[in-house]
Amino acid sequence: HGDYHLQQVLFTGRDFAIIDFEGERARPLSERRIKRSALRDVATMLRSFHYAAFAVLFGQMPGIIESPEKRPILEAWARFWHAWVSRAFLEGYLTTAGNAPFLPASREELQLLLNAYTLEKAIDELGFELNDRPDWVRIPLLGILEMLERR
Repeated sequence: HGDYHLQQVLFTGRDFAIIDFEGERARPLSERRIKRSALRDVATMLRSFHYAAFAVLFGQMPGIIESPEKRPILEAWARFWHAWVSRAFLEGYLTTAGNAPFLPASREELQLLLNAYTLEKAIDELGFELNDRPDWVRIPLLGILEMLERR
């Protein structure tokens, strides 16, 4: 699939439902039908958490009125929230998947694939934002810079 994000997860009050699972519409159907690693969807959800935190921080969504004096504190909280939610999601996913054959055998291989897919998704997001929402460009740029700093 490769395009799993928060907008596709609905809470029903008792459970969660996943909608709109046909893949990224900008890609041709023949490309969307190719079987790929399930970790691509994990990576796109991790990027979605980053977007959720920083779209609010950067004033792209309602919730926070930005002010220069609050910026460092709010940015620290956005980073904390993103890291915490991402870790909880990933741990839940890996616990549920267990030793499934679609997961790499080692933690190192798993981390390498997740890093690659997450960076790939952030680069795709950058292209999308440059073309469609230029004032959102700093969200994928920040994500790319954070990923490169961790290396």
